[in-house]
Amino acid sequence: MAKTVDFFPNCKKYKTPTGAAAVDEPISFTLKFTRPQNPSDVFLVLTKDGETPVHYPMNQSADVDGEYTYAIAIKITTSGLYFYHFEIQNEEQQFRVGCGDDLHALLGKGHEWQLTVTSDAYKPTPLDGGVMYEIMPDRFFIGGERLKTKDYATYRDDWGGVPEYRADGDGRVANTDFFGGNLKGITKKLTYLKNLGVTCIYLTPIFEAHSNHKYDVGNYMRVDSDFGTVDDLKDLIKKAKKRGIGIIIDGVFSHTGDDSIYFNKYGTYDGAGAYRSAKSPYFGWYKFRQWNNDYECRYNIDIMPDVDDTNAMFDEFVTGQEGVIRQWTRLGLSGWRLDVCEQLSDGFIEHCVKAAKRENPDAVVFGDVFADATNPIIDGKRRNFLTDGKLDSVTNYPFREDILNFVKTGDGNRLNNTIGFVINNYPKHAVDCLVNVLDNHDTARLLTVLGENGKTESKKDRAKATVKNREHAIKLVKMASALQYTLPGVPCVFYGDEIGMEGFEDPFNRRCYDWENGDKELLKWYKKLGKLRTNEREIFAHGKYCARDTENGVMCFARKLENNEEALVIINNSGKAYKPSIEGEYTDLFTYKPFGGTVEDKETAVIKLTKNTVFPEKKVKTKK
Repeated sequence: MAKTVDFFPNCKKYKTPTGAAAVDEPISFTLKFTRPQNPSDVFLVLTKDGETPVHYPMNQSADVDGEYTYAIAIKITTSGLYFYHFEIQNEEQQFRVGCGDDLHALLGKGHEWQLTVTSDAYKPTPLDGGVMYEIMPDRFFIGGERLKTKDYATYRDDWGGVPEYRADGDGRVANTDFFGGNLKGITKKLTYLKNLGVTCIYLTPIFEAHSNHKYDVGNYMRVDSDFGTVDDLKDLIKKAKKRGIGIIIDGVFSHTGDDSIYFNKYGTYDGAGAYRSAKSPYFGWYKFRQWNNDYECRYNIDIMPDVDDTNAMFDEFVTGQEGVIRQWTRLGLSGWRLDVCEQLSDGFIEHCVKAAKRENPDAVVFGDVFADATNPIIDGKRRNFLTDGKLDSVTNYPFREDILNFVKTGDGNRLNNTIGFVINNYPKHAVDCLVNVLDNHDTARLLTVLGENGKTESKKDRAKATVKNREHAIKLVKMASALQYTLPGVPCVFYGDEIGMEGFEDPFNRRCYDWENGDKELLKWYKKLGKLRTNEREIFAHGKYCARDTENGVMCFARKLENNEEALVIINNSGKAYKPSIEGEYTDLFTYKPFGGTVEDKETAVIKLTKNTVFPEKKVKTKK
């Protein structure tokens, strides 16, 4: 049995390039091991997904004191998903070298490493190094005159009240209570967002729809009248751009609403929708098992009938020259989020991306994907959302799960391993603009998840539940958000997290932003994080992740540029003070004062060698 084997795919000493590779790009592999003695053959065994393994003989490059080093360089000529391991043979036996849960090599019947090969050239995006902020327009701020345009709606005058959660006689929550937030309200708060360091606003759906959340689209070609007008959207885009903030909107194309111009179940719109006539031009969009009451729908909720995105008319309607994506992108949008991406076909996703980039080459298109976005098997088919002209990036749920686990348990190794897998599997362009979420409109609020909330068995309990150990929970939020802001990718803050808003699942996570009673100290913390990314944008945009210490409740890692400039991040959840093993004088990047040498429990430090620290210019106040 071999004694030790060294191979780390995220280290250039063993694999170049690290992470995904491009078609025809030279890829080198170096394997180091001691014993078995006198190996007769060493192979790189590479398998394209679904195909036969290919054995590539590796060349011996060194043999020092019983340590063997074998290397090989290859080029892969077709894009796709590949898996690889190594085989070491001698006269007596054969050893298979695969990966364990920590990406380190093991001997025996190990797993295989993944190699993603793409035809895409690396290209940074305007999102890299920035800060994204998610807003549900109805719940953020009321700008100007209150809009009340729906005769069936309940218009609430108790801003901040508990959203309606009680089911009607049919067991449904109508989601037709409106608090009045609108596009003008967001425009009025752009200075606030700029001071948070926000560089991109992601808006949940703004198109005409029956509900307050708008995920049941009624008409893709209209801004919902309760949110404002097309001119209001243009004004928001224009004024945000002046502040260096882009606007991304939600594209819900896997389904529509049943109360839509396309389905028209209730006869709300003129003309025959697919529900009312099999001769409707929209009939082919939907998946009727038996017309008209038996149809496929999202999450088995019949108010959201599924759409067949392989239907040529629907595809053209969304991605064509005068389609939904190109028309709205022409207004100056910075990109799109594609909702429920796992239910969209590869061809349709590619068409959406191309449509957005034809109008704005710098547009960012990211997808709502819950699993590893390079290799999930969905409905029996392997999918890859990040290569060959598909998405720029995805919502990064793998980081979310293990960041929350770290702040609860102190398990830095698990988080570090997950980071390693994502960096190994994803193309670098996707890693740099991963949308790092800790919560959003689909999950419970961050503070609620990290706090103790008392009795919560029923919806009534959850509606009024509050965090009991708030001071401790805030400390956990600070550690989690520090990781969110400093790990590879782009932090996406759900509106109100920066002031400690609480709430369980939908609709309790969708309360109105509390402009009167927010946690001012937590807000200061989020502003610090925003300034950190502003002042050190290149490091956090493109710096390589290098783990330094992830043991015993500590996450200590560097973000390092090719010129060796780096920031060292230390999050201490160990229960005692932590002293990092560093040499030289360092500057605290939160205060631009000398680093004191230790990080207290539940505290964060981001430091940089003083000689490499460029101090931001101080603003000088002048009298008018």
